[in-house]
Amino acid sequence: NLDKAMEIFTLLIVGEEVGSAQHVELYEDYRNNSEVYDILMSILKKSNLSLYEFGNRLYVTAGEGNRIFGFTNDELKRAIGLRLNRELYLAYFIIYNVILLFYQDSGSFSYADYVRSEEVIAQTDSSMRRAMKALHSKALNAVEENSFETLAALWEDMPLIPSNEDMASLKAARGSKTGFVKLVFNFLISQDLFFESQGKYYIKPRFRALAENYY
Repeated sequence: NLDKAMEIFTLLIVGEEVGSAQHVELYEDYRNNSEVYDILMSILKKSNLSLYEFGNRLYVTAGEGNRIFGFTNDELKRAIGLRLNRELYLAYFIIYNVILLFYQDSGSFSYADYVRSEEVIAQTDSSMRRAMKALHSKALNAVEENSFETLAALWEDMPLIPSNEDMASLKAARGSKTGFVKLVFNFLISQDLFFESQGKYYIKPRFRALAENYY
């Protein structure tokens, strides 16, 4: 049973599928053998990993501050293609708004198959305006208030697209809203959360597993 639990753990941390389609016997051991389940959960807990089950498949994700399986801020900036902390926090804000496009509230199922860059930009614009409007009604300290205003200024100062490019040929880059959103989506695609086809970004089961279990 220890060998089975370790085999499941090893497969999951290297991105292999353990579920009803691949490694079915191990998945059945996880589901039906309480000792395998308990050992696996103990290993995951000590490794600061969280396990989510969705669509008869297992997924793992790093816990907070996990230096082995997670990202530091600097590693995330390099992975996305950013330089500054405020750019990284803006990327977080955009990801939050991507989730809002698929989930209206914590009790609802995803109601869209895909999103486009322009929808993400419109959603981020709207969320940023609401946040800035509510900013002065919150009891924030000077650092918190300045941080949000810095994010808003960074976003608002970006053109929709660079003046010398058209939307169809625009690449992922930090100089425009559309390019910045594409940078974020490139990272999400690299993490097996989305795939892109003809300018449409479709959610993958891993995204749904994380969003619906974590939130």
